Amino acid sequence: MVLEAYRRKRDFTRTHEPPGKAAPVAGHRFVVQKHDARRLHYDFRLELHGVLKSWAVTRGPSLVAGEKRLAVHVEDHPLDYGDFEGTIPQGQYGGGTVAVWDRGTWTPLGDAETGLAKGHLDFELHGEKLAGRWHLVRMKTRANDRRDNWLLIKGDDDAARGAADPDILVARPESVKTGRTIAEIADGASGKAPDAPAERVRGAKPGDLPAFVAPALATLVTSPPTGRRWIHEIKFDGYRLEARIAQGAVKLLTRGGLDWTAKFGDAVRDALAALPVGTALIDGELVVEIHSGGSDFSALQADLSDGRADRFIFYAFDLLYLDGEDLRAARLSDRKAALRRIMPRAPGRLRFSEHFDEDGPLVLRHACGLGLEGVISKQADAPYRSGRGRIWLKSKCAMRQEFVIGGYVPSTSGGARVGALVLGVHDTQGLRYVGRVGTGFSTRMAEDLFRALASIGTTVSPFADRLAAREARGIRYVRPECVAEVAFRAWTADGRLRHASFRGIRDDKPATEIVREMPVPQTPPPARSATERKRTVALTHPDRVYWPDAGVTKEGLADYYAALWPRMAPFIVDRPLALLRCPEGMTGPRFFQKNVWKGMNAHIRALDDPADEAGDHLIGIHDLDGLMGLVQSAALEIHPWGASCRDWERPDQLVMDLDPGDGVPWEQVIDAAQAVRARLQTSGLTAFVKTSGGKGLHVVAPLKPVAEWEAVKAFSKNLAQTLAADRPDRFIATITKSKRRGKILLDYLRNQRGATSVAPYSTRARAGAPVSMPLAWDELGAITGSAQFTVGNAAARIASLRTDPWEEFHAARHPLASATG
Repeated sequence: MVLEAYRRKRDFTRTHEPPGKAAPVAGHRFVVQKHDARRLHYDFRLELHGVLKSWAVTRGPSLVAGEKRLAVHVEDHPLDYGDFEGTIPQGQYGGGTVAVWDRGTWTPLGDAETGLAKGHLDFELHGEKLAGRWHLVRMKTRANDRRDNWLLIKGDDDAARGAADPDILVARPESVKTGRTIAEIADGASGKAPDAPAERVRGAKPGDLPAFVAPALATLVTSPPTGRRWIHEIKFDGYRLEARIAQGAVKLLTRGGLDWTAKFGDAVRDALAALPVGTALIDGELVVEIHSGGSDFSALQADLSDGRADRFIFYAFDLLYLDGEDLRAARLSDRKAALRRIMPRAPGRLRFSEHFDEDGPLVLRHACGLGLEGVISKQADAPYRSGRGRIWLKSKCAMRQEFVIGGYVPSTSGGARVGALVLGVHDTQGLRYVGRVGTGFSTRMAEDLFRALASIGTTVSPFADRLAAREARGIRYVRPECVAEVAFRAWTADGRLRHASFRGIRDDKPATEIVREMPVPQTPPPARSATERKRTVALTHPDRVYWPDAGVTKEGLADYYAALWPRMAPFIVDRPLALLRCPEGMTGPRFFQKNVWKGMNAHIRALDDPADEAGDHLIGIHDLDGLMGLVQSAALEIHPWGASCRDWERPDQLVMDLDPGDGVPWEQVIDAAQAVRARLQTSGLTAFVKTSGGKGLHVVAPLKPVAEWEAVKAFSKNLAQTLAADRPDRFIATITKSKRRGKILLDYLRNQRGATSVAPYSTRARAGAPVSMPLAWDELGAITGSAQFTVGNAAARIASLRTDPWEEFHAARHPLASATG
C-alpha cells in the first residue's frame, strides 16, 4: 500500500492526524509544515501521484540563492495531511506542534518522476512565502547511511534574497492557515481544525448543501447610502463566482450556475479545498490585480487567453452555507464574521473582502481617487437575497455596463482585426443602437474578436431602429449573441455613448438580459463639462493601437487628453517640448524628438530658441488642436522645459526626480519625497508631488521666473548632495547606475537649460498606459506605486476629487532668490 509506512507509525486513536488515502486525481499542491517536535524542523511536501512526497528540512528553507539546506526524505503522506495543524501527543511518532507555514502550488521543470529517480528535481513554487525556482538534489550515499539525504536549494531568480536580507523563517513565523504562531497553536492543543468557528451563527438553519444559489445583485445608484446600517466594500473588476466546497471537492460556479472550475487552474481551487471546512458555499469574485494595485477585468481576460493562472486571486465577501447550516437567513454582519474565521490571515490566493463603516460617499471618493472601480454598499443586518434588490447598492467611479454586440467595423490599420464594435441594449421594442467602441482592445483581443464575430455574421441588421448613413458606414452585422463590457464618460441626449472604452467580453451573462442600466434615482444624462473641449482635429487610423496590452488606441489617447486638457494645458502650452514618439505603438521603435520635422501636423508650432545660432526649431503647441497634433504624431510622452517661451532663460519650476534603484520599497520613495519637501519648505519654496508614471515620484516647486538656469541648477544640486550626505544609506546624487541598487537617485539634472521632465498628466510609453498624476501630499500613504494611475482610470479619479491637488500651484510661485539670499 502506498501509505502503509505512514499509517504503521501512527496510532489514530490517539492522534488527530488524518489516516488519509491516496487520491487518484492529479494535483500540484505543495505545503511546508513547521514542526516543533524533538527538534524544530520544517516538513517540505510536494503532491505527486495522489500523495505528498515529503522531506524533513532540518534548518528550514532558505531564500538565499545557492544556499544548501539538508532535506531528509521521509515516508509519503496523504493529501489531507497538508491541511493538518495542531499538536501531536507526546509519545506518538513526531510528537509536537505543527503549523501550516506555507502552501500553494508547484510546477515541475521537466519530468518529475525522472527527476526523482535521478536524484535531481527542478521545480517552481507558487506559495505565499516561497516562490521561484528550486532544486532538490540527492546526496551521495555512504555505506553506513540509514537516511535518504537530499539538499533543498533556492534557484537564482527574482524571488531570491541576498544573504544580508531578513531571514524568511524569522520574518514570517506564522501559519498561513490561521495566522498563529507555534506557541499559539500549542495553547489550542487539539490539532482538529482550531480555526473553525466556535460559535453557531445566529439565524442559521440546518440544511443540505445547495447545488447552487442564484447570487444577490446590486442596484446601481448615483451615490452610496449613509448611516450606521450600511457597510461598504470595494467593487471588484472580475468574474463573480460561487465557491462550492464539499469534503475537499471544489466547484467554481458563475452567476448563471455554469461550472467554470477548469478555467482557473489549480491554485485557487486547491486553496479553497484547504479551508478548515467540511462543506461551504462562498460568494466572491475572482480577479487579477495589476501593478496599479487594483483588479482589472481586461488583464483577467488576457490571462485566460494566454493560459496563465499565476495571478488569479479569489476575494470572498459572503458565506451562504457552512458545515450543515444554511446561513442565508442570518445577518450579513454575522455571515461575514463566520467567513472571516475560516479565511487565511495571510494574503495569498484567497482574500477576505474587508469592509468600511465610514460614510458611504467618503468611501466612494477615496476609492475613485485611488483609481478603483467603485463601491458596493450592503445592509449589515440584512439576510442574503438572490436577485437584484435594494439591500445591496453599487456606486461607480465611472459609467460602465454590458452591451450587446450587434456588429463590428474592421480595423483601418490593416490585418484581420476589429477596429470598433457596434453596440446595443434591449428595450420593449428590441435591440436599440447606442453607438460604437473603438478603443480598449489589445492587438490579440482585436484579432480574436474578428474571428469570433465573423463566424456569426449576418446580412440583416439586428437593431430595431434604423441607423443613419453615417452610423451604418462600414458595419458588418452579427447575430446579437455576444456581450461586451464597456466603460464610458456619459450618455448623450440622443442615447449614444460618449468616450467609450472596451473592457472585455462577458461570457458569463446572456445577451437577452442586457438593458440600459440607469442609476436610482434616475437622473438626466450628464451635460458636457463646460471646461471639456471638443476635438476638431481629424485623426487618421483612429483605431491604431498605441498600447497593445492596455488596448489604448490613438482615438483613446485623444479622448483622454481632451478630457484632461484644462488641467494639463498650463504645463505644456507655449513651452519647448521634447517628445517620445512611437509610430508603431509602445512596443515598436521609439525615438526622442525635440526639433520640428518635415510633414508634422499643421497644429504643432515651430519655436525659435533665441540662444540657438544654428536656427533649429523646437517643438511647441498653443492649444488643444496642437495637443491633438501630437497624438496624431504618435507622441506617447510629452516632456516640457522648466521655462516658458515668455522667458527662456528664467525657469518657473524646479523638479526633483526621485528614481528608486532595484530593491527599494515604495514606502522609502514616499519618505524621500517628504524629505525633499521639507528641505524646499525650509528654503521658502512650496512643494507639490506627482507620480512619474514610471518607478518614482517627482517633487516640483513652482518658481517666480527670477533666477536663471545656473542658479536653479546649483540650488537643486546642493539640495540633492546635502540629502545624500545626510543619508548615504538611502540617497545618491550621482547618475552612476552601478551605485544605485538599494538607493534612490535624487536627479537634479532636470533643472538645466534644455533639460525636460515628463508633464503632469502625460502618458508614458510603458506597459499598462500609466500617466504622471498630480497628487495631494496626504494621498501618498494610499498610493501603491508610480504606475497606479493610467489612461483607463485617470479621468474617473479626477472627476471624484473635490479640488485639484495642484490648484494652488501657479499661485504658490516664490523667487529662488528668497531661498538662497
